[in-house]
Amino acid sequence: MTVIRRFESGDLLGVLRLCEAEGWPSFPADPPRAMRILTAPGVTTVVAVDDGAVIGFAELFSDGHLQAYLANLVVAADERGSGIGRRLVGEALRLAGGERIDVLSTEEAIGFYRSLPHTDKPGFRIYPFHEGP
Repeated sequence: MTVIRRFESGDLLGVLRLCEAEGWPSFPADPPRAMRILTAPGVTTVVAVDDGAVIGFAELFSDGHLQAYLANLVVAADERGSGIGRRLVGEALRLAGGERIDVLSTEEAIGFYRSLPHTDKPGFRIYPFHEGP
């Protein structure tokens, strides 16, 4: 039976494996940094655990009242379509507080997000830049 619960330090390796499987290098490249991010103030991280294995996780930033931002959501490929992603998002928002979630999506995940109550809005991911000489 799959349990959705708060992230604990012992879950880090499972989260890193999920990121590696998705081809997401940031967390696996620096596990101590990943731990700091996943447990930072204002961040709620939840995991889906089945038979001791981490099979999904969600990382959510929230002001605790209105606005939340879903930074990461991964469910193991062989578990997709079973409702785990929906449960992860719901539990992360319940724990973090908030009334709505903004998210940037990959093309592959758009169908999942469209299956949730939503409003389409355009978005951008802005990277550090410097103005001037």
